[in-house]
Amino acid sequence: MSNQTGNGIYYALLLILPLSALFARRMPLGRVAVMALAWVGIIATGLVTVALVNRNAWLVSGAHELFYGRDQSVAGNETRIQMAEDGHFYARAMINGVERRMLVDSGATTTALSDGTAAAAKLEVDTSLPEVIDTANGMVKAYPARVATLRVGGITASDLGVVVAPEFGETDVLGMNFLSKLKSWRVEGRMLVLTPQPT
Repeated sequence: MSNQTGNGIYYALLLILPLSALFARRMPLGRVAVMALAWVGIIATGLVTVALVNRNAWLVSGAHELFYGRDQSVAGNETRIQMAEDGHFYARAMINGVERRMLVDSGATTTALSDGTAAAAKLEVDTSLPEVIDTANGMVKAYPARVATLRVGGITASDLGVVVAPEFGETDVLGMNFLSKLKSWRVEGRMLVLTPQPT
């Protein structure tokens, strides 16, 4: 069954359930028609909203910024990242022009990317040279690749080595091989401050 057929069946079920409830009440046909149109409108509005959010990540980030403030900013030559509610720091990074939210982890030796991010960034992953790395979930077999440019705020790293593995799920990690290229990085209260090397 194709995805489109499956989606069509799902949407039909969304309509059939409320319509069957209306018919079960034995209401006049005109009133059932009006309420059915209202349900169609509600479902269509929801689907359009989901499609817009999926295609425009700025809607989500803009709403988050409106209510919680900016989670990442550039002040002078420094990039400042606000601590998330879970106590971690997440950088908004551009990996070969592809935007991703990356967990900043000073305990990770190498920057690690998910299969999805590697594919989106069009990385050439060397599957002939697996590396066994120790993660929070145990030992994982990962494969090396190189990122042409990885940018966080106003800081850019070129030709950065990374590892890629399916076991990472959807998590991307910014490791020490990026942080060590900086002049300094420090935590001030709930803010991570990244300072680049002088140019």
